[in-house]
Amino acid sequence: MNKKQGPGRFMRAVPVLCNIAGTLVLLVIVLTCLPVTLPRFMGYEVYHVVSGSMEPGIPVGSIVYVEAVEPQDVQTGDVIAFYRGNSVVVHRVVSNDLPQEEFATKGDANEGEDLDTVSYHSLIGRVAYHYPKLGQIMFFYTSLSGKICVICFAAFGVVLNLLAGQLRSGQRKKSDTDTENT
Repeated sequence: MNKKQGPGRFMRAVPVLCNIAGTLVLLVIVLTCLPVTLPRFMGYEVYHVVSGSMEPGIPVGSIVYVEAVEPQDVQTGDVIAFYRGNSVVVHRVVSNDLPQEEFATKGDANEGEDLDTVSYHSLIGRVAYHYPKLGQIMFFYTSLSGKICVICFAAFGVVLNLLAGQLRSGQRKKSDTDTENT
């Protein structure tokens, strides 16, 4: 093998490698954002579980997908999300009192029912799905440091793709110049 061909092959591979790395970086960002963003387009609200009141069924760090539901359709045993003050709570329905328009709820890990009932007006919906650990991604992406990391990581992916384009352009110019000189 000629020594002049070795570095030339490597230099032709650098733009391809930059392009692949940049695309992978951007793909990782998109794929890790999908569990938080895509369900919202499908009508679900997405919440991160921060307390252990529903363990072991729904552990701390889980992400829950909540679908809108009419209060009258909520059954005993359903897990619902509701507003309690400024917080969102996810607990199991012990009873649905239709005449009073309120639910009695209980966290699975709690010994007794919640002291306060939940009015129909506080209902967000019924938990349709939950996935352990995914809530940590949501928590990270919604924090200031997480947003900064995602922006920097995305910028790095874009820069790698731009670098690949510049290197290819430089190689074409060099190739054209070499062709003219021969």
